[in-house]
Amino acid sequence: MKYRRLHNMLLATGLTCALTVTPVLAAPDSTLDSLQNEQNNLQEQKSSAQSELNSLQSELETLMSKISDLEQQLISKGQEITQAEKDLDAAEEKRQEQYDAMKLRIKYIYESGGDAAALERVITSGDITSMLTQAEYSQRVHEYDRKQLQAYADTVQEIEDLQDTLEKDMAKLENLESEYEEQQETLNTTITSKQDEISDLDGMLQDAARKVLEEQQRRQEAEQQAQAETADNSGSASEDQNSGGGSVSDSGNTQGGGSGGDSSDETSPAPDTDTGGSDTGSSSTTPSYDSSSGSAIVSRAQSMIGRPYEWGAAGPDSFDCSGLVSYCITGRFVHSWTTSDIITWPRVSNPQPGDICVSATHCGVYVGGGMMIHAPQTGDIVKKSAVHKGMIYVRYGG
Repeated sequence: MKYRRLHNMLLATGLTCALTVTPVLAAPDSTLDSLQNEQNNLQEQKSSAQSELNSLQSELETLMSKISDLEQQLISKGQEITQAEKDLDAAEEKRQEQYDAMKLRIKYIYESGGDAAALERVITSGDITSMLTQAEYSQRVHEYDRKQLQAYADTVQEIEDLQDTLEKDMAKLENLESEYEEQQETLNTTITSKQDEISDLDGMLQDAARKVLEEQQRRQEAEQQAQAETADNSGSASEDQNSGGGSVSDSGNTQGGGSGGDSSDETSPAPDTDTGGSDTGSSSTTPSYDSSSGSAIVSRAQSMIGRPYEWGAAGPDSFDCSGLVSYCITGRFVHSWTTSDIITWPRVSNPQPGDICVSATHCGVYVGGGMMIHAPQTGDIVKKSAVHKGMIYVRYGG
């Protein structure tokens, strides 16, 4: 009798220990870690691509500034060329006037007998003073003519040289403008390609976040089911142990049987362990909506409209998307959560003002009417806009 009772007790104890140890020996599930690593890698790729895009946009802005300056230089150089052409026309008119004057003087000299007549006037002038005066006069006339002719030639050459220089400068500026335009086209093409790459990464990130969320839900459900099964098995083992003690007592000891009955009554609520598992699950259900908290979150979001976007910022002068959400919920300028954290919060099917709309790569404060307040991207500001397609709604539970 004692041997059978001891045998039953040892058997029940061994069964209980085996059931307890089994979950610990289960192989760890690395699927969630793998999915989260993939999500982190995609986020890093997107950050790198976004950094490259910002650099390209900065380079394009610098190039556009150069093009603007070049256009001003082209306008100024064109005006200089126009003025040079006018000066050349004026020189041509002056040359024609000089030519006409010299033609009259030559005609007069010819009609007066030329150099012989001039020499004769010098000789026949009478006294030596008159002779010298006449000779000096003739010399001055010749010198004046030579100077006028040389001045004209110099003026024309100077204007022609200036025009040639200006035209060469203009050609260089036009070539530089063509180079800038080619660089601009190349940058625009590269920027478009980089934006497409970021858009593809956004889609991949959303898909990765969805898989992570599904895996987290699957693991949570599996853990709850394992807890419930463990509780059921523990209850069954206790009942088996009590039943074994009762049968031995019935066989030889009536008082032992009574004790067995009391023990059975104490373990009968064991199946209620399932309810305990449900309570554990319900702790992750959607928190109830608090209108006062929701109004405060929306009010904070509205007060930051117009602030510039800055990667990693959480106020007070600039925000990124999760930095803005962190401030609106806590009222502190601290980056409390990332988008990857926020997307794991309990989902809501009937969103209210103050709830959070989120995708794998972006988040914002829902304000009702299908609208949200968010910090979109570099170069943009905190603003109110329609909730993006594909976003889900979650609620902060404190």
